[in-house]
Amino acid sequence: MNDLPAGGEEGSGMTRVSEVKPASIPTFAVVGRPNKGKSSIVATLARDDAVYIDAKAGSTRESHRYPMKVDGETLYELVDTPGLQRARSVLDWLNAHCNDAAARPDAVRAFVEQHEGDPRYRDECQALRPIVDGAGIIYVVDGSCPYGPDYEAEMEILRWSGQPSLALINPIEGEDYVEEWTAGLGQFFRTVRTFNAHRAEVTKQLELLELFGHLQPDWREPLERAVSILRQDRELQTREASSYICDLIVDAINYKVEQAVPDGLPLEPVQKILFERYKANLVKRERQCRQRVEELYYYSHLTRSEESLALEETDLFTIEKWYLWGLGPNALMAAAASAGAVVGGTTGMALDVASGGLLGGLGTLVAGAGGAVSGLWGARKYADKIGQIKVKGIPTGGNMVSYGPSRSINFPFVLLGRALLHQRLVSTRTHADRNALDLTQPLLERLTDKERKRLARIFDDIRNGRKLDERRAELGSMILRWCTDAVVA
Repeated sequence: MNDLPAGGEEGSGMTRVSEVKPASIPTFAVVGRPNKGKSSIVATLARDDAVYIDAKAGSTRESHRYPMKVDGETLYELVDTPGLQRARSVLDWLNAHCNDAAARPDAVRAFVEQHEGDPRYRDECQALRPIVDGAGIIYVVDGSCPYGPDYEAEMEILRWSGQPSLALINPIEGEDYVEEWTAGLGQFFRTVRTFNAHRAEVTKQLELLELFGHLQPDWREPLERAVSILRQDRELQTREASSYICDLIVDAINYKVEQAVPDGLPLEPVQKILFERYKANLVKRERQCRQRVEELYYYSHLTRSEESLALEETDLFTIEKWYLWGLGPNALMAAAASAGAVVGGTTGMALDVASGGLLGGLGTLVAGAGGAVSGLWGARKYADKIGQIKVKGIPTGGNMVSYGPSRSINFPFVLLGRALLHQRLVSTRTHADRNALDLTQPLLERLTDKERKRLARIFDDIRNGRKLDERRAELGSMILRWCTDAVVA
């Protein structure tokens, strides 16, 4: 090897990744050409939705470290790097300064140290710095673009570094060229995998960590431990999410507001105020639940496509409102029918299955007694009753006006459906997915008739203060099972 400088120069105004992590903490440099999905890979594996992702090529201009932490402990670290753009020139320099295969890693280090202040090789030095400092390599290509020999220069440079490496084929817009990429990459990397950063389930993410443990013996134990911790963390996330949802449902069923009104003052304005308080609390509680669930799964920047709780003071929760909440027509009818069959009496919901358009017909009223009350009046008489206004005299004078708790059979079904849909979407998405969370999908469509009846009985008992601890535990068990099924589906 010739002309290897003893040290390098650092250019002014450049931010370099110079922190070297302890050997016990595995670090992976994610490298490749611009616009191949490197930042998406980092976001997914680091479970960090703060990683900047832009469809524009070259959006990552400096290396950034993203630790994967659980309970404050860093399990491993990802380094997002700029795209390689002058690999052929770098490889020419390496070949000119090194003719000894054993000295190739030193040659790569020498190039970085000598050219870190050179603007021509700024991106290459940013990408190679963490590697010469000991990071493993995750090389990313786009499986929807053809393989070409011009990529081989950068792959050869990475091989010169001597660091453990694997290649990921990220099919950004399809898998048309995955097969030829697999063949080409296999000549430079011991491990090649297809990995869709926007859709990869958790098991596939953990598989990559286990693979790296086999490539780097020193990392096997810490990566096996990381995988174990992340699996346990996943179970904890599911349990806590189900607990938050259960609390939301029970609290919403029992919630009420009240206000003392002195003699001589009108009651109607107070009733309006109480309804607004009632509405505001329900909206707030649902938002709090969603925020807590998102935080459990390491999301802090999610956008949502949703309808807010469509509570109105008049005609509360008519069929149109329930539809806007997201409860699909079939689920709405099944929930109402099952609830009515269990609870009995006159509870029901209107539904015109044949209407075909936003249930505008309001054709029939599903009733627990087995009959049906037809027409708009019957529908609204029963569908509007989410809460009750009560006025009671106070011995010392005046009245106590209260609103709530909910008396609607369908109200907790809708809240539960919204919460389960949100949990499923959050728990199964990757942190590279920056699309708005679509919370307008049909709810509770998969419930069996047996499950609906069981839920209806639980809700009715909670509403009427019967067997509260037992029913809460029963509800929590059902929600946990559904949340678990969503995660592993």
